[in-house]
Amino acid sequence: MIDLSKIDTFPPGDSHKAKTKKNLKKLRKELFQLQNKFYADGRYSILIILQGVDASGKDGTIRHAFSSMNPQGVQVKSFKKPTEDERQHDFLWRIYPHFPEKGMIKIFNRSYYEDILVPSVEKTLSEDVLKHRINLINELEHHLGANNTVILKFYLHLSEEEQKKRIDERKTKPHKKWKYAVEDELIPGQWEAYRTAYHSIINNCNQLPWHIVPADKRWYRNYTAANILIEHLEKLNLQYPNN
Repeated sequence: MIDLSKIDTFPPGDSHKAKTKKNLKKLRKELFQLQNKFYADGRYSILIILQGVDASGKDGTIRHAFSSMNPQGVQVKSFKKPTEDERQHDFLWRIYPHFPEKGMIKIFNRSYYEDILVPSVEKTLSEDVLKHRINLINELEHHLGANNTVILKFYLHLSEEEQKKRIDERKTKPHKKWKYAVEDELIPGQWEAYRTAYHSIINNCNQLPWHIVPADKRWYRNYTAANILIEHLEKLNLQYPNN
């Protein structure tokens, strides 16, 4: 059982910002090379799922940890609040067209887990329906894995204090103001509800493990995410095709 309250949101004590940022530059170069071989190999696809409370840094992780890869082989899809049309179908209907094909890496900024998370917080679905969705997601991820899709699930682990700080930055920093919405004022009051919902998701949708990434320091979050992706790419024994 994973207990988020017992996992630190800060980097380990022996981490050094300057050294970690320098190492990230090296990782980004490695990712470029590995993703090129991954694309050429063509046997696998990778689905990266980024989840976390508001302001945990999903956009920043994509930009700083993954953007060194060739955009021809990497695509990003953001899942926001379902549209009226999407609500007329089952909750996975809007997801299916976006799973990666062989040779491709797809990054989900939020995902089908939002369709458990938000109803859990807002109490809009019964426990039976939520359990059904949990079981369906477990089966879906098993199915994707059986078809050579590597799924990497990241939970960006942000503290309540850091979340408040980052939301306040949206009001004052010019390059962040566009992100601010009146609804942001409600976020701090929902902290415990979202933490409880994520605790349930992480422990019930765990046939494929979650990577709990400390996210209070952006530089460590970015390095950790890039390093995890590299580790999984290296495990695939990628080969360039023989022509």
